[in-house]
Amino acid sequence: MPSMIFIEHDGTARTVDAPTGLSVLEIAHRHGVDLEGACEGSLACATCHVIVDPVWAPRLASPTEDEEDMLDLAFGLEKTSRLGCQIVITEALDGLVVRLPKSA
Repeated sequence: MPSMIFIEHDGTARTVDAPTGLSVLEIAHRHGVDLEGACEGSLACATCHVIVDPVWAPRLASPTEDEEDMLDLAFGLEKTSRLGCQIVITEALDGLVVRLPKSA
């Protein structure tokens, strides 16, 4: 089974199982990672904002226009910011590293 690494708000790296077909948001919730996801993955908010490690960013599909519009609402936006609900784990993403943004 693939795994992924969350870099939590305090800088702690947390490696978790990441079943294929689940989104980063779903995986965070499954493992008690502090990633809100207020709209439950329906692409209607930016509360599942994560910052993808620059090494991994080019391996992801480009964000849709809808995702980019929602990201404009995110606090602490960075070049590799994405919405966790829009990143679906595949075998090719085994080892993916994402950082939770600092709180407002």
